[in-house]
Amino acid sequence: MTLTAAVLDSPDARELAGFYQRLLGWPRGADEPDWVTLRPPGGGTGLSFQSEPGYVPPSWPTSRGRQQMMSHLDIEVADLDAAGARAVAEGAELADFQPQDDVRVYLDPAGHPFCLWVRGS
Repeated sequence: MTLTAAVLDSPDARELAGFYQRLLGWPRGADEPDWVTLRPPGGGTGLSFQSEPGYVPPSWPTSRGRQQMMSHLDIEVADLDAAGARAVAEGAELADFQPQDDVRVYLDPAGHPFCLWVRGS
């Protein structure tokens, strides 16, 4: 078995894929109205996006009675400040709640939390 991708639901697969494509610089594979894939240039596990009309963004931090976060992405970066500025410029939002000093939590345009971190932190 080979894990090929993690899949993120959103109201608009193409819109969310565009955000991650700009953020990561990965090329698109499949590009359909409700299904888009991104693949890392050197191979490996990619990201896929599917449109879900009933999508409800997760709450961050977790809150009783609200949509729970089921997973999140960890993205290694060389510089937290520079990577964070780029994420915001592409459409992310810095989360109000930051549980660690050496990791930054952002919300993508569909509300999925993702973390930027630096190795050795």
